[in-house]
Amino acid sequence: MLFNSFSFILLFLPITLLVWFSLNHIKKYRLADIFIIAMSLFFYSRFGMNVMLIMCGSILVNHIISMLMKRFSSNTWLKVLKILGVVVNLGFLFYFKYYDFFVGSVVSALGMSYQSAQIVMPIGISFYTFQQMSYMIDRGRGEAEHYSLIDYALYVTYFPKLIEGPISFHKEILSQFKSEEKRQFNLDNFQKGIIYFVLGLSKKVLLADTLSLVVTYGFKQTFFLDTLTVIAVMLAYTFQIYFDFSGYCDMASGIALMMNIELPVNFNSPYKAATVKELWQRWHMTLSRFFIKYVYIPLGGSRKGKLRTVCNVLIVFILSGLWHGAGWTYICWGLMQGLLVVWDDIGIVEVKGSHKGKYLFREKPLITVPRFVGRFFTFTFFVISLFFFGAQDMNYAIGMFKRLFYFTYPGFLTRTAGQLDIAENYVLSQVITRTAPKFENALYIGTLLILLAICFLVNSRKNTAEIASDKEPDMKRTIGLVLLFIWSFISLSQVSTFIYFQF
Repeated sequence: MLFNSFSFILLFLPITLLVWFSLNHIKKYRLADIFIIAMSLFFYSRFGMNVMLIMCGSILVNHIISMLMKRFSSNTWLKVLKILGVVVNLGFLFYFKYYDFFVGSVVSALGMSYQSAQIVMPIGISFYTFQQMSYMIDRGRGEAEHYSLIDYALYVTYFPKLIEGPISFHKEILSQFKSEEKRQFNLDNFQKGIIYFVLGLSKKVLLADTLSLVVTYGFKQTFFLDTLTVIAVMLAYTFQIYFDFSGYCDMASGIALMMNIELPVNFNSPYKAATVKELWQRWHMTLSRFFIKYVYIPLGGSRKGKLRTVCNVLIVFILSGLWHGAGWTYICWGLMQGLLVVWDDIGIVEVKGSHKGKYLFREKPLITVPRFVGRFFTFTFFVISLFFFGAQDMNYAIGMFKRLFYFTYPGFLTRTAGQLDIAENYVLSQVITRTAPKFENALYIGTLLILLAICFLVNSRKNTAEIASDKEPDMKRTIGLVLLFIWSFISLSQVSTFIYFQF
């Protein structure tokens, strides 16, 4: 089941909200929690009973380890059990996500052939495994209490964040469920949640899914593209991946807000960043804070010297690349991001107003540039890095990069733009086909340009959180949201999964 589906919007969500608030209204709080767990498991089981059972097994094992920590609470036992918890979770993740990649790479390096084990990766495994691993580490540090199985299952399975996060910590979720005030219907939060959900739905359905038509075709035809087509495809992919993931997080936050639960912020207009370091303070923020808390700081952070700081940054970003996918393309993408962040920290070039404190190897920067220059280069570098993120393997990634410099007649741009044979163009395309067929290609190229222009425009304006926080009643905005929802709802005829499902 997907957020962007008729069954979720018309049945699952209304029923869940109605029963949740009804049970809480009559003060059946425990029954309400069990109901949410049951609905979350039902929601996840729509992707397959086997993946649901795998997740339940993971929850049970982690809860048993937590229970052992409660029983054997000496420092030695806590340390041993913490290591056990981390190993179990990493082993669980390794088997389902990285086994084929790791074994295949080793066997290939030895010059032998390898037949894939065809292990099916459970959807959302990276998200709920990292959440459980954070709990295990906090338990071992004495920073988390032992929760009942119902509370723990509620934390892990809570359906708005189950599939694509955000990666939340136990305290920030369970503390809200323990509040009686949060269990009562709140009209302001409900209205705010609707704004989040509608804007997220429109990002996914109207922008990301439409851009995917160009992106999917472009990456398949990598070795036939010309310069202009590569630029168009990569810009489309840059906005597709953002609006797809950001749209999911907006919908998740909106659903949770309808229930008075606040999920941690995961995006804050990352394409407005003026440095790559700032971009990663705005993009997938909960993943960044996970790696900072559980990897970067334990490795020594910036306390062990300049070279050690550089190494720690690169380790974090390589791991971030691996988290996104099992492949050398993701490792290269992560390494590239790490190197760009290190470059920001060196202090050769400073974006005006973007850096506070000393640089790693310099007291003052050599060059200071305006913020709009920093935004342009940061966005450009991120687009280039996505050659690796979006390609199916290194050959395709390098091939796409090479085609960026293939200056020839852009005939393939017409074919690529022609994939935008969307319902919104139907009437106009029929008129042009019957009256002026020679302008049909111009229609699709114009559609692509308009679509990219809309993406740049949306990115430059207020983000979802800023719009939802505007407390002033605005009839024009309300009408716009209603029309946006109707348009998005009509476009649900072709339901598509989210990109980050594969992570």
